Amino acid sequence: MKKALLLGALMLTNTVAAEKLTIERIYESPSLDGSSPRNLQVAPDGKRVTFLQGKQSDYERLDLWEYNIASGTSRLLFDSDELSTGEEALSDEEKARRERMRLSGSGIVSYQWSADGTALLFPMGGDVFYHQLGKPGARQLLDTDAFETDIKLSPKGNYISFIRDQNLYIKHIESGKETAITTEGAGNIKYGMAEFVAQEEMNRMTGYWWSPDESYIAFTEVDESPVEVITRSEIYADDIKMIEQKYPKAGTPNVTIKLAVQHINSGKRQWIDIGEEQDIYIARGKWMPDSEHFTYQWQTRDQQQLELRSFDVTSQKQHLVLKEQSSTWVNLHDDFTFLDDGEHFIWASERDGFKHLYLFTNEGKLVRQLTKGDWVVDELEAVNSETGQIYFTGRMDTPLERHLYVTDLQGKTPQRLTKRDGMHGISFSHDASIYVDSSSTVNRPTQVSLHNADGKQLTWLEENALDESHPLTPYLTDWVEPEFGTITNDEGIDLYYRLYKPKKIEGKHPVIVYLYGGPHAQVVNNAWGGNRGLLMQYWASKGYVVFSIDNRGSNYRGKAFEEPIYKAMGSVEVDDQVTGVKFLHTLPYVDKERIGVHGHSYGGYMTIMSMFKAGDYFKAGVSGAPVTTWRLYDTHYTERYMGNPNTDSDAYDASSVFPYSDGLKGPLLIYHGMADDNVLFTHSTKLYKHLQDAAKPFEVMDYPGKKHSIRGKQTGIHLYHTITNFFDKHFGVE
Repeated sequence: MKKALLLGALMLTNTVAAEKLTIERIYESPSLDGSSPRNLQVAPDGKRVTFLQGKQSDYERLDLWEYNIASGTSRLLFDSDELSTGEEALSDEEKARRERMRLSGSGIVSYQWSADGTALLFPMGGDVFYHQLGKPGARQLLDTDAFETDIKLSPKGNYISFIRDQNLYIKHIESGKETAITTEGAGNIKYGMAEFVAQEEMNRMTGYWWSPDESYIAFTEVDESPVEVITRSEIYADDIKMIEQKYPKAGTPNVTIKLAVQHINSGKRQWIDIGEEQDIYIARGKWMPDSEHFTYQWQTRDQQQLELRSFDVTSQKQHLVLKEQSSTWVNLHDDFTFLDDGEHFIWASERDGFKHLYLFTNEGKLVRQLTKGDWVVDELEAVNSETGQIYFTGRMDTPLERHLYVTDLQGKTPQRLTKRDGMHGISFSHDASIYVDSSSTVNRPTQVSLHNADGKQLTWLEENALDESHPLTPYLTDWVEPEFGTITNDEGIDLYYRLYKPKKIEGKHPVIVYLYGGPHAQVVNNAWGGNRGLLMQYWASKGYVVFSIDNRGSNYRGKAFEEPIYKAMGSVEVDDQVTGVKFLHTLPYVDKERIGVHGHSYGGYMTIMSMFKAGDYFKAGVSGAPVTTWRLYDTHYTERYMGNPNTDSDAYDASSVFPYSDGLKGPLLIYHGMADDNVLFTHSTKLYKHLQDAAKPFEVMDYPGKKHSIRGKQTGIHLYHTITNFFDKHFGVE
C-alpha cells in the first residue's frame, strides 16, 4: 500500500543553465544546501536571533551572526578569523567530545547567552571569548597553555565555569578571580566530567550543574580505575600511535561515580548518598528553581529501572520522586522541566507504549497525562508560565515529519502550529512568546522563519529560496522527487519506505539499498538529506534505484516497534530489510540480480548481516565502520539492547556477524577509519582475519587517521567515489 506525500515541485527557471551533479560538487563551496544557519537561538530579551553560519568561501568555517527582529536586518557579530587564525590545535579530550556531540566545522562552533540576555560566551581553540551587548569586541576570558573544555556561563552571568586538567574551576568575570572547585583530579580521577559512555550513549556531555542562584554547584567525581584498559592503534599516514584507552566493553566494569554539592562562597562540600550499589549510572542532573533541591536520574546497570531522586541541600535528605521500569529497557530523555509555580514539573514517559508528556507535583504525585495516542512526542520545547500553554514537537500527523504542537496543563487535544510540510526544528524565546523554525523537506533545503507562539509567521530569517541565485538551482533539471509509502511485513506491521527512481526508466535498473537499521535513528523521513541525500540524487542520475526502509528497532514508532531487537540484534532488522527487497522484486523496472546494500556504523553491521544472512537478496554490499561483535562495543549502549554477555552469552553469539560468514555470496567492500575510538578498528580487522581464514574474497578501503565519522572534504569525495565505483563495477554501470 502506497501513501504518497504531497511534495512541492521544484521548478527550474529558464535563465539558469542546467548542470550535472558530481561528487566533487557535493563537497565544494558554496554548499548546495544554500544558506543554512545552525544553532539558532532567540536571545533572552526576545529582540534578536543569533546563529552560526559558514563562510561563502568555506562553509565549514563558522562565524557568529545576529538578526535584529525590529529592524529586520542581519549582521555579522564576530568573524572567527579575526579572533583566531590558523588551524585549531584541539586537545584529545576536546576532539573526542566534539565527535560525540557531532560538532563539525571550525571557528565558532558553539555559543551561549547569559540568562539576562546582556552577554554572549563562545569557546574557541581551548579558550573562551565574552561579549557584552552594547560594547565593542569580545574579551578573551581565558588565555592559558591548558585546553579548557565544557565552558559555561553561570545562571546569573557572574561567572564562567570550565574543566581544566580534570578539575572543575570557576572564574568571576568582573574581578577575574579564579577558584578551583576541585584540585584532586588526576590520573583515573576526573571531576565535573562526563565519562565516555555518558557522552557517547547517554547524551550527557557535562558532569556539573550550577544552582539557579549561583550559590551551589553540583558535580560528579568519576573514578576510571575499574575500567579495563584497551590498547588500540591509531594509524596515520606516516605514524602509528598506540593508545591506551579506558574503554568499558560490554560485560566489563564501568567507572565508579559519586555526586557532590559544593557551596560557592564557603567551599563546603556535601556528598550525596547514591546507595550501596556502585554498578549504576548517573544519567542526568538538574536543579529545582528554589536552588535548594538537586535532582538526579539514577539508572540500574541493566537499564530496566530509572529513578528520579531529589537531594535537599539544607537537610541533606533525599526523596524518590518517581520511578520508570521496563522488562526490556528504559529510554533516557531530556524532556523534564520545572514549572514557575514551584510545585510541578513536566516529564516524558513511555509508560503507555509511546513517548508522551505527564504533569507531576514536585513530590512525585502524578497529576495527569498531558498527551496521548499511538504517536510519539519528540521534545518538550517550551512552557508559557503565564498562559499554561505547553509547546512540543512530535509525530501526531505522520512518523515521517516532525511538527510543532501546543496543548495546556489540562491536557487538551494538541493543535498543530507548523504549516509547512517536512521536518521542523524549533527554538523558543525564554518567555515562549516567539520561536524560530528551521524546516526542510527531502526536496527543499532548510528554511528558517520567525513566528509568534500561535504559529503566525513574522518574517523569514533565511528563506533559502530555490531561485536563480541558489547554488542548487542549476542541478534541479535532473532532480528526482522520491516516493514514500508503506509495506506490510509478515507480522502485519507497516514499514515506511522511500524510493528514488531514475528520471528515465530504461529496462531493468540496479538498486542501492541505503540503511541504518539501529535504535534511536530514522532513515525514512521527509527531511533534507544533506550530502548523503545529494549522493542519492547522484546515484539516481546514473540509473540506480535508491531505496530505504525503516525496520523494527528504529525510532519514532513507539516502544513496541523498538523492542523486537531486545537480545536479538541483527535478526528482525534483516527480516524487514528482506521484506523491502521482496517489494522491489515486484517493480517492473528493478533488476533483482543487481540489488546492493550500503550503510555506516549500525548500518555497516546491517550491511554485513544482510550479505551474510540474506545473500540471495543482496548481491553486493559496502559496509562502513561496522560493529562485528557486540562484545567489543561499550556497556551502556550494548547492554541496553542485548543484556549482559556474562549472563546472555548465547544472545551475543547469535548477534555477531561471524557465525553467518559462510552465507557471503556476493562482493563485499568494508571501509573503516583507522583511528576510530567509537567502533574500534578491531571490529573490522577481526572480520578481515575471519574471512581470510575462510578464503572468502572481499575488498577493503581504510582511512588513516580518521575517526568514526570519517570527516574531511577530500576524504568525503574519495569515500563517495569508492562506494559508487564499487557498485558501478559489480553492477556494470558506467
